[in-house]
Amino acid sequence: YIEVAIVGGTTQFNLFYKYILPNIFPTMLVTATIDIGMLILEITSLSFLGVGVQAPTPEWGLMLNEGRVYIFKAPWLIYSPGIAIIIVVVVFNLLGDSIRDILDPKEN
Repeated sequence: YIEVAIVGGTTQFNLFYKYILPNIFPTMLVTATIDIGMLILEITSLSFLGVGVQAPTPEWGLMLNEGRVYIFKAPWLIYSPGIAIIIVVVVFNLLGDSIRDILDPKEN
């Protein structure tokens, strides 16, 4: 249909905004939403290992790493950032799945 639009004399601007963008936007939106959860896990993992964000900046992976020393005396230092990470990542994954279900043209 893109070749037919080109043969029909559609300008490149109209070709992009009428034919290409509506077909790639739902896929890009779902991928970006799901990738946010993965990005949070990657940043948190790097900070936990000491490669990411450094000490004065608050970050969940760094909080987990610093609370690891006090796990038997104050376990909430591990539980709070860990549960926050789990909730945020699961919410973004469920949001991405819901957006995919809503925008999937083959579903209807």
